[in-house]
Amino acid sequence: MLITDARESAAAEFDRRRRRYAVMMSARALCVIGAALVYQISLWLALAFIVGGAVLPWCAVLIANDRPAKKRTSRAPRGSAPPAPALPAGEESKTIEG
Repeated sequence: MLITDARESAAAEFDRRRRRYAVMMSARALCVIGAALVYQISLWLALAFIVGGAVLPWCAVLIANDRPAKKRTSRAPRGSAPPAPALPAGEESKTIEG
């Protein structure tokens, strides 16, 4: 295993997710302010800002709660027989002739 394959620490992962959430919620605040500033100029632009301000919190929560995918473990293919059990140490196999 290489050091580059190591998982990110829990604290670093939490900080990264918290930073993403803060950036998205700041963008939401800018959308609300933008809607207030442009509603007299363009109602459609103000509505676009309002929709952005309404959708961004939902997206921010989803992204903030998203964790990295777990690494896949190798599994035996379906339908394959399980490996044969090994004999305990010290015992020899017996053969029946006959």
